[in-house]
Amino acid sequence: MKRFSDFSQEETALDGDKIRIDSLINQELAITGYRIRKSRYSKNESGDYLTLQIEIDGSTYVCFTGSDVLIEQVKKYAEEIPFIATIKKINRYYTLA
Repeated sequence: MKRFSDFSQEETALDGDKIRIDSLINQELAITGYRIRKSRYSKNESGDYLTLQIEIDGSTYVCFTGSDVLIEQVKKYAEEIPFIATIKKINRYYTLA
């Protein structure tokens, strides 16, 4: 008999404890998954928001952001996930380093 996971095309859920992106600044972390969706409260140019699944010291977390810079970086390098990065805050925006 087939397993549902063999033929399912559903997106896998991103799990982990919720964490604020500000508490992740300048920490090395592993980005293990992401999801980009349309925001109901678009405060950025794209109108999207990013859910990042990350791992720090063996614990899994998810954080949410409307940062267009992070959204574009994750789209550009999605095929490289999982990878290790540091989130930097430069003036009023976040970026991966």
